[in-house]
Amino acid sequence: MGATAGAVWGRVEQQDFRSRVRGTLLGAAVGDALGAPVEALTLPRIREAYGPEGLPDLAPAYGRRGAITDLTQLTLFTVDGLIRAQVRRDTGAWHPPTDLHRAYLRWAATQRDWGPDERRKDDGWLAREEWLYARRDPSPVCLLGFADGTMGTLDAPKNPGEAGAEAAARSAPFGLLVGWEPQLVFQLAVECAAQTHGHPTAYLTAGSYAVVVHALARGESMDAAVQKALVLLAARPGHQPVTEALQQALAAVRTGPPSPALVEELADPGTADRLLAVAVYCALVGEDVRQGLCLSVNHSGPSKAAGALTGGLLGALHGETALPPAWLAELEGRPTLLVLADDFALEMTQGPALHSPNGAVPGWLARYPRG
Repeated sequence: MGATAGAVWGRVEQQDFRSRVRGTLLGAAVGDALGAPVEALTLPRIREAYGPEGLPDLAPAYGRRGAITDLTQLTLFTVDGLIRAQVRRDTGAWHPPTDLHRAYLRWAATQRDWGPDERRKDDGWLAREEWLYARRDPSPVCLLGFADGTMGTLDAPKNPGEAGAEAAARSAPFGLLVGWEPQLVFQLAVECAAQTHGHPTAYLTAGSYAVVVHALARGESMDAAVQKALVLLAARPGHQPVTEALQQALAAVRTGPPSPALVEELADPGTADRLLAVAVYCALVGEDVRQGLCLSVNHSGPSKAAGALTGGLLGALHGETALPPAWLAELEGRPTLLVLADDFALEMTQGPALHSPNGAVPGWLARYPRG
């Protein structure tokens, strides 16, 4: 693992990488879908509705079981943006934050328009997926961040007071850039988070989460992955809340059996750093993926973001085969998720063969235009 774009990947490496890419994207989506029905409920209300153990399974939201929300929509467009950034690299006009911003603007169009506009030839295939035009309570912070087409930067971030977890919850794909150095993964996730969430707690949480996913996708342990994030955080102004949240998550693991009360404590007050702590804790203490995900959504905070963050970690750690098959069978948009995951894995391992300056596959450039 850790091969660069120009390196030779062995078959076993490619299969492992594809499994972790699929696991990360499907895991985040399943966690999002699991948390969606209880997003607005306190823990007492969750128990009143689903029993003393809380929500144990997928439940209806938006008229069906397994429905994803805006968090998964944005994660898909993050992947799309990363693939297109790699494709554009051949042109010499390479600035990944700009390519990601363009992708997020395509997502914003899905929240305004009735359906795909076939006249926009440069939109690529993902923006033509009609099911993505459903509005699933999109975050006002994200809608505002992408409303005027101006890209937020670290020097001039959008919504500088916003410390929520929506930006972090779309950042798992940055961690799948396994050929990049961790500090570059951190920086890209931070810059892209600042396009909607300008508070240091929010964008540093996004960077930290991406680095943890990055280490897991390279085959490292959860503890080692968190330590890498802590090292990179230490050099960043405003890191203290995120650092303390990660340290509290690690300490909570040593306090006894998994506890909803501990999750409730870690999650409060629902900011990005706190939900990252929930995700790390639940990924560490869950006996399996199902238990870890259920633990992550049964609290009074933002359940869908906590579930998405946890699912991304567990998927990167264990790969797709560890995810509950019954949940995957009901997951909305699963075919699209799988195609995009496999395209991402293909781009990262075989990109030069798809669009080098000396030759290109026309079908690939139609799917991921350079424009």
